[in-house]
Amino acid sequence: MAQKLSYQDIAADIVQLVGGAENVMSLTHCITRLRFKLKDEGLADTQALKNHDAVVTVMQSGGQYQVVIGNDVADVYAEVEPLLNVSSEDTEDAPKEGNLLTRFVDVVSAIFQPILGLMAACGMLKGLNLLFNNLGWYEQSSGIYIILGAIGDGLFMFLPVFLGYTAASKFGLKPMLGMLIGIIMCFPTIQASALSADGSPISTLFADTPYATDVYMSFLGIPVVSMDYTSTVIPVIFVVYAASYIARFFDRVIPDLVKFFFSPMLTLLVAVPLGLLLIGPVAALGSSAIADLVISLRDVSPLLAGLLVGLTWQILVIFGLHWGFIPVYINNIVTNGYDNVMMPFFACTFATSAVVLGVFFKTKDKKIKQLCMPNFISGIFGVTEPAIYGILLPLKKPLYISCIAGGIGGAFYGAMNFRKFVMGGMGIFEFPGMMNPDGSPDNLYVAFAGVAISMLSGFILTMLFYKESPQEVEAETTLAQAVEDESAALEEFEVLSPVNGTVLPLSEVKDAAFAGGKLGKGVAIDPSDGHFLSPVDGTIITVFPTLHAIAIKADSGAQILLHIGMNTVELKGKGFNCHVSRGDQVQAGQSLVDVDLEVVRAAGYSTTTPLVLVNHAQHQITDELEQEHFNIEAGQTLFHTIDSKGTANVS
Repeated sequence: MAQKLSYQDIAADIVQLVGGAENVMSLTHCITRLRFKLKDEGLADTQALKNHDAVVTVMQSGGQYQVVIGNDVADVYAEVEPLLNVSSEDTEDAPKEGNLLTRFVDVVSAIFQPILGLMAACGMLKGLNLLFNNLGWYEQSSGIYIILGAIGDGLFMFLPVFLGYTAASKFGLKPMLGMLIGIIMCFPTIQASALSADGSPISTLFADTPYATDVYMSFLGIPVVSMDYTSTVIPVIFVVYAASYIARFFDRVIPDLVKFFFSPMLTLLVAVPLGLLLIGPVAALGSSAIADLVISLRDVSPLLAGLLVGLTWQILVIFGLHWGFIPVYINNIVTNGYDNVMMPFFACTFATSAVVLGVFFKTKDKKIKQLCMPNFISGIFGVTEPAIYGILLPLKKPLYISCIAGGIGGAFYGAMNFRKFVMGGMGIFEFPGMMNPDGSPDNLYVAFAGVAISMLSGFILTMLFYKESPQEVEAETTLAQAVEDESAALEEFEVLSPVNGTVLPLSEVKDAAFAGGKLGKGVAIDPSDGHFLSPVDGTIITVFPTLHAIAIKADSGAQILLHIGMNTVELKGKGFNCHVSRGDQVQAGQSLVDVDLEVVRAAGYSTTTPLVLVNHAQHQITDELEQEHFNIEAGQTLFHTIDSKGTANVS
């Protein structure tokens, strides 16, 4: 905490910077942050708050405006509350949900976070493989092309498997069950392409209409409209989301004796067929309707049709609604010798790459900067998924800019009747297919001009209008720098696991402050039971009134924060039975709190429990923290730590 400011001064600053007392609808706090619900978040000066010496960071999530303070939050809260005209319980009129689109984007971005590095790596390999093949270094029939193709395409082909795992972690479903759902959705025999190739349709839905859809199988007499689920994103996320609620229901009603296998079995039997029955028709009808709209609009104005395709293509890809253009594209090339309906999308590929390049020059976030260049290169080769899900979607504004730039290029292509004559190729390797068979280079010139227009638009708009929000700028100060601990010693000590469960990287925690390391370094644990023990010998310095968070000062001076679950402050102690109080001396392995995890899950909250070293400016973790999941038992060593000025040998 800044030494020159009193808690009263800090409170006055915060109230002023959130837009004044009249802008505050309600206020609560948890172990580290003030949780405001504001009438208009636009009135808050987020950047000024972020730069305030007493504030670690600011987060806007779930309709709450969260000002992260750290260990002094209770003292600051005590001074803020009298300045407001609302009760800490006055939440009746506060919005219960944030903007739906924003929340959706945040969820999808969080689900992609653990695999962004893999996507960038595979995208680069995929692009390089295409480059080397086009340079004539080896043929598509060669072993090197096939093997590198498998390496580059493997993640994208089976993307639902990876997303099933990460989505399950996000939604509180067992990750392996989510992975299995992804595998089922990639199973060869349920893909639309396989079904249509192996047999004739058993019926046709919406026959004699523009939305006629062939049906190749049924489930309990209900027609199943199939689609190709490989490489898709949204379908598996929706199915896993539904499965998380279905699993909670079965976990509550099935006896413990048979829950281990009956609950996942019944969850799969309900969630997967339900998802396949609902998603297929929505995707098929939605994509067909959009393609028909573009075709009809092209008859009126090719420029507007191109604008619509370029403007919406990235969004259509995210939702898997772009497939409706593929039959039109193929039919046009086979029948007319060229396609000019779908081709305005070509602008989007290069608009995306240019926006990523602009973000590279604008961002101060080292992690984002590291992703930009490989994503830019893979985008030039036509592989834009890493850029979309790793940069554009999480940052939001670059996605909007990319859509606008794609729309500008698409409108140009539409107005110039841009065509493609030969199928195949991706990114820069599509140019040969744009050469007119009659030898005229005019269409190829249009292709180059459209790429230039799209890239210049995307890059210039990004440089002019993209500014990092407070959530996107890494905090210059951490909680450890705000909390001085002059009694730190130079001794090594162990931090033990407080509970049985699965250890996760902090980056997978569904809270940006913990996931970004702003509240300390450490790990998270997905507990398998609710019996939490002390991880160190020391003194209890904080037991939050709702019992979900406990801070311990180890005998060496290191401060350990145990935060049980996410947003469990809202339970107000329900399901928690604490055995210690502030000031108690505890030994490693001593019982701290018992938690009914079923109560937490039934209320819709994650039980993922971060355990972090708060004052990591004074103490360092000497172990390389695992980025993979592994099981651990209470009392086993999680990591070792020493005073930051000391040295120790750790076996």
